[in-house]
Amino acid sequence: MTEHPTKLVYFAWVRERIGRPEEDIAVPVDVETVADLLLWLKGRGEEYENALQYPDVIRVAIDHEHVEHGERIAGAREIALFPPMTGG
Repeated sequence: MTEHPTKLVYFAWVRERIGRPEEDIAVPVDVETVADLLLWLKGRGEEYENALQYPDVIRVAIDHEHVEHGERIAGAREIALFPPMTGG
């Protein structure tokens, strides 16, 4: 299977738990949606498992546009992961 490179950017406590602000990653072609990506990332190591323990609360933007977890990631240049926003 061919992989495609994608820049992943992490914000706030997602970044703190993963331990880096961003990375270029070769995403397997069978990882088709945001939900697939979050599940695949959780399997990359303890820091990812910790950061993405509750994937349903993670907010995601593809190329600077917020998307739902069912959104396809094909062709994405950048995918950003955010924790939920708090009101105030």
